Amino acid sequence: MTIEDEYRCCRLCPRNCGADRLHGIYGACGMGAEITAARAALHFWEEPCISGKEGSGTVFFSGCPLGCVFCQNREISGNHAGRVIDTDRLADIFLELQEQKANNINLVTAVHYVPSVVKALESAKKKGLGIPVVYNSSGYESVRTLQMLDGLVDIWLPDFKYIDPEPAARYSRCPDYPERAKEALAEMVRQAGVPVFDDRGMMKRGVIVRHLVLPGQTGNAKRVIRYLHVTYGNRIYISIMNQYTPMPGIGEKYPELAGRVSEQAYEKVLDFAARIGVEKGFRQEGGTYLESFIPAFDLQGI
Repeated sequence: MTIEDEYRCCRLCPRNCGADRLHGIYGACGMGAEITAARAALHFWEEPCISGKEGSGTVFFSGCPLGCVFCQNREISGNHAGRVIDTDRLADIFLELQEQKANNINLVTAVHYVPSVVKALESAKKKGLGIPVVYNSSGYESVRTLQMLDGLVDIWLPDFKYIDPEPAARYSRCPDYPERAKEALAEMVRQAGVPVFDDRGMMKRGVIVRHLVLPGQTGNAKRVIRYLHVTYGNRIYISIMNQYTPMPGIGEKYPELAGRVSEQAYEKVLDFAARIGVEKGFRQEGGTYLESFIPAFDLQGI
């Protein structure tokens, strides 16, 4: 299939909406076929082996098929802030970030633009792009779409939000999230192989799975971590996050999400991970709920 065909009847994400995005019909992601991005800049708040001292060359794409009610990037995921660019410009952005000494190219929520991203990556690599490529994802992915990226992505950075269908349905309208995330992760691990780091401790290849602990969902968190550890062991790293930030107005419909995750609840999740033998992973410390973790989507670098 051509790039145009992929957008003409879109099946890029598990929503399988079939929208004719090529002719102006928005898909489940809320976007048409034109690449739209809101920021391309060095980002310093990823895991240490991704950001390092120099920063991760992060491109934030607009739109999102998942639509979590607690999304911290709703300005671009739901409100579609951003600027339309073509694949040539996207390839140039990758090269510009490399020139800024970025440790990698970090593609944030790119699933609904993958055919165009593939073209841009292939072009940039022919022009000298040599740093690793990170696919930073919600975890709600189609295996077929991930296979388009085989040989182009070096580091996979997916979320694994839910192991239980109930919160997946309530907070992201996708009770099938657990099964789709399991399938997607298996494909990511297949492509990545064993983790590889350079002499500075920067990841060159591998998989880091993120889990954001939600208020009242420590049971779900423990079951996610157990699944990841039992299934993949030391083939992946697990990043357990406490940076959940209640967005304005969320308590009106989801009162259980109106507060932050307590330190005690987060420590219980970490203690559980240690108890079952998780050794390869990351934790967050300090005031990670602060707004500084949400960048300004001001078209920088676009």
